[in-house]
Amino acid sequence: MNGKRRRLLLAAVDPLLEPGERVEVTTIVNLASVTVRRTAAFAAASAILSGGAMAVIPVPTPMYLAMTDRRIFVFRANPTFARPEEHLMTIPRAGLVRTEIKERVLNSSFVVSSPDSEQGLRIIFPLVGRKERNVIAAALPLAG
Repeated sequence: MNGKRRRLLLAAVDPLLEPGERVEVTTIVNLASVTVRRTAAFAAASAILSGGAMAVIPVPTPMYLAMTDRRIFVFRANPTFARPEEHLMTIPRAGLVRTEIKERVLNSSFVVSSPDSEQGLRIIFPLVGRKERNVIAAALPLAG
């Protein structure tokens, strides 16, 4: 994450911090994946509707993630400007566990979950975010 993006994210996170809480890592991630079948169907439908003039492929909205020593903050990233748009969620770190890191050619991911919740959150990191991914993965224990 470049300096300007980091400064803008830290400015958005700062009012949400508790006394003594400190930011450990900031990064850009995706929190949703689209299946290949759904992507192909969407592209085919858009090509048919436009008479073959164009094909649209849905892309997950990039998110800013800031992890403190106590919580994880997620903000929607403005794709045009380098600023966080909207605070989407805050997740307490206490009790969070993660799955093994799944390596892919263009990205990597793991699922974060809480023992008291049936749902998990898949965090997808771009290739350039491996250093930040490793910091977050090291801070969260593997699910048993």
